[in-house]
Formats: sequence, C-alpha cells, structure tokens
Amino acid sequence: MASFTLPPIHDNPDGGWGPSSSNIPEQFKFKDIPYAPYSKSDKLGRFADWNDTTGDTRQTAVGLPSTRDARGPGRSRRDGAQAFGSGTASAFAYFHVEDESSFSLVDNKAAPPRRGGFTRGRATGRGGMSFTNRGVAQRGGRGGFNNRGGAQRGGRKGWRDWEKTNRTRESSVAISPQWTMLEEIEFHRLAKLKLEVDEPEDIDTYGRVFAYDKSYDRITTKTERPLQLVDRIKYNTTTSDDPVIQQLVSKNVANVYTTDAILSVLMCAPRSVNPWDIVILREGNNLYFDKRDGGPFDTVTVNENASDPPQDPAPPNPNNPAEKTAVPEPPSINSATSLSLEATYINQNFGFQSVQENITADFAHPNPFYGPEETEPLASCGYRYRVFDLGITEDEDVKICIRTEVDAYVPGPGNPQEGHGLVTIRALNEFDPRAQGAGGAPDWRSKLDSQRGAVVATEMKNNSCKLAKWTVQSVLAGAELMKIGYISRGNPKDNTRHVILSTASMRPTDFAAQLNVSLANGWGIVRTITDLCMKMPEGKYVLIKDPNKSVIRLYAVPMTAFTIEDEDGEGYEGDEPESAA
Repeated sequence: MASFTLPPIHDNPDGGWGPSSSNIPEQFKFKDIPYAPYSKSDKLGRFADWNDTTGDTRQTAVGLPSTRDARGPGRSRRDGAQAFGSGTASAFAYFHVEDESSFSLVDNKAAPPRRGGFTRGRATGRGGMSFTNRGVAQRGGRGGFNNRGGAQRGGRKGWRDWEKTNRTRESSVAISPQWTMLEEIEFHRLAKLKLEVDEPEDIDTYGRVFAYDKSYDRITTKTERPLQLVDRIKYNTTTSDDPVIQQLVSKNVANVYTTDAILSVLMCAPRSVNPWDIVILREGNNLYFDKRDGGPFDTVTVNENASDPPQDPAPPNPNNPAEKTAVPEPPSINSATSLSLEATYINQNFGFQSVQENITADFAHPNPFYGPEETEPLASCGYRYRVFDLGITEDEDVKICIRTEVDAYVPGPGNPQEGHGLVTIRALNEFDPRAQGAGGAPDWRSKLDSQRGAVVATEMKNNSCKLAKWTVQSVLAGAELMKIGYISRGNPKDNTRHVILSTASMRPTDFAAQLNVSLANGWGIVRTITDLCMKMPEGKYVLIKDPNKSVIRLYAVPMTAFTIEDEDGEGYEGDEPESAA
C-alpha cells in the first residue's frame, strides 16, 4: 500500500496568508530569477517574430529611441493584434547598448533642396497641397491647415517671442523709506464693490464755452482736414489750489473735494495698467484728492491696455561703464513718452479747433483761474461744481464735491448754464500701424469709413482705461454728448503734422454701457477709499498704483512731501502752470 508522507510546512511568522518573503525554504529553486508576468491574450502561434519592431521594447527600456516599422505604415499590424511575448517583462530582453542608433552625423551641412520632380509616395510642393497618410489635405506655407484636418490660423504663433523684453515699469513717484504703508488692495477686490448714487446737486458754474462746429461731424477720410496749432490757455489746477473749492470748504458743502480728472482715475482703477498716484490730504473732517505737478494726470496715455504696449528705451546700466559713457540717443517718436506727449498735444488742439469762437455761452461766473494780467485768450472751458451724496443710509453725511469740465455746447433751445447741450471733446490718435505698440490697429484711412466697427473695437481694447476715464468724466460733468475725433499723422514718420479723418458723436451713458463701465462700481471704490482715509489721523497720504501689479497701496507721508524740490527729485507743489498748446 502506497504511503503518503506529509512535507514540512513552514508557517508564516508574519501572520499573513501565503509563504513569507523572509522565510523562504532553501530547497526552493529559481528564487533569484525575476518573475515574468504574462498576458492571457498572448497567442502561441510562433515562437518568435523577428520581423516585428513595433512591439520591441528593448530599446525604449534603456532610453534609446525606438525604430520605425521597417515594413512601412501600410503593412502595420492591425490594432488589437498582439505579438507573442508582448506581456513579457523587459528583464529577459537582450540589450545591446552600443547600437547603431547612437551614431550621430558630424557633418551638419544643410542638404541641398530638391527642386522639381516627384517624391515617392505622395506629391508635395512649396505652398501647395500634400496628402498625408491620414488622408487629409495639408496646405503648405505659413498659416495653412494642420495635418489633423482642422484650420490653423495665425501662422507661427509666438514667433520671436524671445525678443519681446518684458520690461518692468517704474513707479510714478519715488517711494521713500520713511513712508509707512497702511493698506494694500488688489484690483479683484475693488471690482466687487458697488454703490448706487443719486443725481447730483449743482452748486455753481464758472467759465465760458464756445459752440461746437458741426462741420467736423461730416469729415471723412476723403475730406480730411489738417490739425491746426491754436494758442489758447486752459487751466488744469489741482484741488487744493482751486479758489472756488476753498470757498465751498468754508461753507461745508461736502466732506470730500476733488476734480473729475482725479476721480475718474480712481473710479477706473481696475482697468489701469500704467502707474499713477493720488495725494490725499486730510484736514479736520475734510478730504482733498490732489495731483502732483507733472504727474500722470497731465498727459494722455496711448495703447495702455494693448497686449504689447509702446515702451520707452531701457535706461543705461549704471554698473556698465560702456553704457554710462555712451551718448544717449534721442527718444523714438513711437516710444511711450513721445506718444503720450503727442496725444496730449492732439487732444488740446482738436478741442480748440473744433469750436466756433464767435458763438459763446457764459456761465454764472467768469473763469476763476484767469487773472487780469493774462493777455492770451482763453480756451473754451466751463466748470461745473457738483455735489454727490455717497451716504448709504439717511443718517450718514458723506458728500463729495467735484469740479467737472465741459469743452463746448451744441446750440439749441436749452440753456447751457443749466446743463443743456453740453459737450466734451476728446481725440484718439493713430501713429504707425506697423510700429511696436500699435496693438494690431487697422489702417484708419482704408477702414474708418468702410469698417468703423473694427476700428472702434480695436481702440476699445487697446485704450480701455483711457476711454473709460473720458466716459466717466463726461457723465460726472452731466454732458449730453461726447465728441471723439480720429486723428492720424500726415506721414507715419513725422509726429508734427496731423490730419483729422473723422469725428464720432455718442451719448456718455450709452458709450459707458458699450465699454462695460460700471459707475456703481466706481462709486463703491471712491466710498471705500474715503472710509479708509477717514479712519486715519489728520495728515498727508498718497495712494499709489503698483507699476507692475494689479494692486494699489496707501502710504502715510510727511506733510512736507511733494512741497519742495529736494534731492530725491520730487516735484514742487505750487500754483499749477497753465497748459498752452
């Protein structure tokens, strides 16, 4: 009778199922050979397939590039058909690292191009059609069709992006180490604010406005007019130096005092890219929003919101003696500073030229800044002092007095002194469509009459902040119309001669809706900054927009800041010199 001998049983000391990895019997053979997992779908049709190279994973396992299918794309194996041993681990494969695939050609001379004739397997041509193995047409040249059948527009995306210097901007004012930063607010937080404000109360009016010349509305690109140099005086005095505001402060008509140019920058702050700063002075229970002389409020920006805005040349490196001794080159006419001065010149002269000086309308009082010693004639400008109530509840007494400006009026049945027919005049300028910073603007002479919508859309994209500030100023002043002139250079290489190509007329409230400008959001920003400054003690503060980030910061500065010309190059804050074009 056969006997059965029970083999020795090795218990698992780890307490788990199966044999223990630490207690393997010595009589077990092949314990050092790696286990090769297999695939149940492997077919045992042949022992080895020497012709198949698509499933060869030996080269990729050691980091070498895999070879192509020697049989060509037409004889490739059907999807889903596996070779014998495809599930085998690469541990059993033979590796020959010193392979011919590591050979590289030393001669890097470009091969001569083949001209004419036919290529084998498919027909190609320069800029023509080529049929790939996907069966779709591939169009040669830049900006054609890709090999997946879809249209690829724009040609070489990112072409020469490495040459575009992402130059950092400098702050609009030098920040002293003695200043104390009190608050930092990101733009995305400002964009969430909202405050509904009722209609304002008109306090008083000053100045004289001329009638707008309606013949400028009929100008086309074929009947262009040259832009003329008109010598007129127009004042741009800051808030604290305004004698009318000083009188209103003594009457306690409001708590906050400012001008429409300063307030529009604050209300449109989330759109701004260039740096700016607002000087805030708190005296008692009153706040004054001021501007510095020679600051960003005295000039007009150009293509501020473009993806590639105009730039100034980089300053010389003080650590490089070659750059320090080099003679500074004159600035280009298409640099950011030159374009800003050119746009300011165009705006002033277009406003002076497009009015009829023989038809006037006087406001209640004469111009408060025009002294008896002045000899040059005044420009058409009317000042309306208006008070807006920023109180959320009836118990709150937060009012802001704004000096607003209008440039002309349209003759009609209403009285301009009461706000009827008032007009603000602004100008957009075209420099060189092919220059850096043009922002992809179309040629105005060929597109302004036939495709005005494309021109307007491009300007709304490239000058979003500037147009928003102009619109807010017109709404604050209570103007019924905005006149925007399209002015271009007579020659793209000459920034001294300009021509008027067209003039657009629009209502400020409608244009604000097109620009997606929210006045409620602007008033919310003003109320937030006002509450922030009212919590601070009396003194002088400055609100600065970071030159390279979407952030505004509030600093506490000494009372002597911005008042004397010192070694730091800070401006002199005195009587504002008149701006004469």
